[in-house]
This record gives sequence, C-alpha cells and structure tokens, in this order.
Amino acid sequence: MEVTTISSKFQLVIPRKIREQFNLKPGQKVVFLPFKKTLRMVIVPSIEEAYGMLKGLDAENLREEEDEERP
Repeated sequence: MEVTTISSKFQLVIPRKIREQFNLKPGQKVVFLPFKKTLRMVIVPSIEEAYGMLKGLDAENLREEEDEERP
C-alpha cells in the first residue's frame, strides 16, 4: 500500500511504484469517484484505448422508455 499526503494547494503526488504499475503519463486524465466513505481514482482511457470496450454489450432494455409514461 502506498501513502501520499495532500499538499497545502490540495495537490497529490502519485507514488512512483503506482505510476509505473499503471503506466501513468503527464497530462493523462483521471476521475475521482466518491463511493461510500472512500474516494476512488479511475484512469480515463484515451479514445484509442476505449475503442471496442463495449463490443458485445447487450443493448436491449437499457432505456427506461418502456416503464415511463409519455404524453
């Protein structure tokens, strides 16, 4: 487990071991997701990396229109 400290400017340094493990590069995007009493950092994939991620996803019943009454 790696630990880091929030600076007075609310900045974080990602430990080298973690940067290398996840191949993080300067300028790469991440998103912070609150979950219960934790904060999760998720790497945002580039368009090239994200291409094909949803291949094979069953798109049936993803919309709520069937349950929703429309005027």
